[in-house]
Amino acid sequence: MSRAGTRIGFIGLGMMGQPMALNLARHFPMTIWNRTPSKFSPLVRAGARVGTSPSHVVRESEVIFTMLFDASAIESLLNDDFSQALRGKILVNTSSVPVDFSLKLASFVHNAGGDFVEMPVSGSKVPAEQGKLVGMMAGDRDVAERIRPVVEPLTAAAVYCGPVGSGLKMKYAINLYLVAITAGLAESMNLARAQGLNLEAFNQVLSAGPLASPYSNVKVPRMINEDWSAQASLKDCYNSTLLIQSAAQEVGARIPITQLCVELYRQAKETELGEEDMTAVAKLFTNTPDN
Repeated sequence: MSRAGTRIGFIGLGMMGQPMALNLARHFPMTIWNRTPSKFSPLVRAGARVGTSPSHVVRESEVIFTMLFDASAIESLLNDDFSQALRGKILVNTSSVPVDFSLKLASFVHNAGGDFVEMPVSGSKVPAEQGKLVGMMAGDRDVAERIRPVVEPLTAAAVYCGPVGSGLKMKYAINLYLVAITAGLAESMNLARAQGLNLEAFNQVLSAGPLASPYSNVKVPRMINEDWSAQASLKDCYNSTLLIQSAAQEVGARIPITQLCVELYRQAKETELGEEDMTAVAKLFTNTPDN
């Protein structure tokens, strides 16, 4: 598949979808759709056209990306018009959904005469803006290889993981580490604070040692400054913990740390922190949820 001129569709312009679509719009002719029209303006300025419906987006495109909140949001698109428009097209789902739904979606696309690639992504808002997400591709390997030129503007790497379901399983495993390390950072900083330590010094020690990472280098200063503006929302993180929990139960894997994280993120979401960054789980430790 040639990178130049490939017509791209993008459905779902939320926190992750909008910057992803913007990166694609800089390279390809694009048609977009979103439930909330207020998200259109930056894409229109970048040259994208607004579709009248999801089905219209599919009709106008060769490769269609979906980035929606959950399986229910995707399922709401799957009507007869959408199916008829899919013939000869490639649908790439980047949303995090259960594996059984991804298999169902793949079957829907194949029955409609299209091709399907599962490609959940690792990374939050800033990597999405920078085009440095990590794509976890699954499905027919030949189809995945065909769309590599199209996903290049989105990703620092796009790793083929296996048949449909493998990309999501990889995402669950990676996100297990993410939610655990985020809760661990919050708890570690709370202990430092409770002991009367200077948190800037804490950050310097962490940053100078082997435990430093690009993630901690971004998140710790934001947590010190109590900047809870969402790069990856807490409600999305809680949804991720539920997907991880379900996946682990299915294969009988022990995940005691994640079980604690499920409860922590549930409490944080119920404390109305869902729209804030996932690091806002730290507020549970400081006992100041209204800050």
